[in-house]
Amino acid sequence: MASLSQQGDDSDDGMDDFMEKFKKEKYSNAFSEKNWEEEFDKVPMFMKTAPDEIDPMKHPELAAIQSIIHDDDRPLEEQAESLKDEGNDYFKEKNYKKAIVSYTAGLKKNCSDSNVNAILLTNRAAAHFHLGNMRSALNDSVAAKKFKPDHLKALIRGASCCMELKKYTDALLWCEEGLKLQPTDKKLLELRATADKHKRAAERDARKAKVKEKKELSEREALLAAIKGRGIKLLKPKQRPKRSSDSDDDNRGPSRAMAGLDLDGLCSVEATGATVFLDEQGVMHWPVLFLYPEHQQTDFISAFSESSSFLDHLTLMFGEELPPWDTNRKYSPQNLQLFFEDHEKEYGMCFVKAGSPSFVILVNGSPFCEKFLSERKTIRL
Repeated sequence: MASLSQQGDDSDDGMDDFMEKFKKEKYSNAFSEKNWEEEFDKVPMFMKTAPDEIDPMKHPELAAIQSIIHDDDRPLEEQAESLKDEGNDYFKEKNYKKAIVSYTAGLKKNCSDSNVNAILLTNRAAAHFHLGNMRSALNDSVAAKKFKPDHLKALIRGASCCMELKKYTDALLWCEEGLKLQPTDKKLLELRATADKHKRAAERDARKAKVKEKKELSEREALLAAIKGRGIKLLKPKQRPKRSSDSDDDNRGPSRAMAGLDLDGLCSVEATGATVFLDEQGVMHWPVLFLYPEHQQTDFISAFSESSSFLDHLTLMFGEELPPWDTNRKYSPQNLQLFFEDHEKEYGMCFVKAGSPSFVILVNGSPFCEKFLSERKTIRL
């Protein structure tokens, strides 16, 4: 039989074992210095961001909260309110797309509380605004105002949307509505001042554009009258549909540089932007194209004054230094002849095609010159 002292020792050992086991069970899931941040983030109240998909096994607390939010047995107002709160949480995390989904789900409950619906719409408008969906944001602001005309946040959001959409007049109207409710609201006062500034600038730019348009129209009419008075007829080129067999090779070469222009019989939107114009002295200047078909070359003069002579330009181009393509040294001013094509068989009238007068330059008496003139209807200058 064991002594009392031995029994006491056995009892103490048993108690120690029990306490050790109790501690292990009690603190097995407790925070430690190593994992406290990770474990803390698993608590719904302290989560920084919610997981995209809630797994009941990994996040039972979140699953329980979600089941409460989406409990269809509750009154519609409570369901809408819960979805609004869910959207707000996503909004705080800057997860605007998920916030929109929650706010939309809340609106689909069709609850009878106008205030809740107005807030849902205003909050969804804010989410759309941050995503850059300005028209959707404005539509939601309009809808929110219908539910609650005095909802200040909806009025501020509507004004902000109009500013982003450059609808400055509408922005001022939204601001005025809001300032009737809250005359000292700082945000609305700033928006109104900015909208008024931009509206005035837009109106000023519109007036300038109108004056400019009127001036350009007057100049164009004067230019057309001058062209007609000089016996010049404008031609619109026939547009040839591009065939599937056309290749890039067909459109190469300087002689085709004017082929792809946007034409109206007068304006030539050439790469240089050159067009015919009248200067202050009433002298006409044309963008002129010189064609050298024998060598498939061209020269483009952006502003050929009608007071200048062809000889002036030819002397400049073929005077001291001849072009590299003239290997036989034939293109000297005294050897050259100028022609323009007779498009309409009307002698005595110059025709302008593609907005730029074009002139054919040939070497006088050359075999190519004789062949070219036999195949084309031209008028010698």
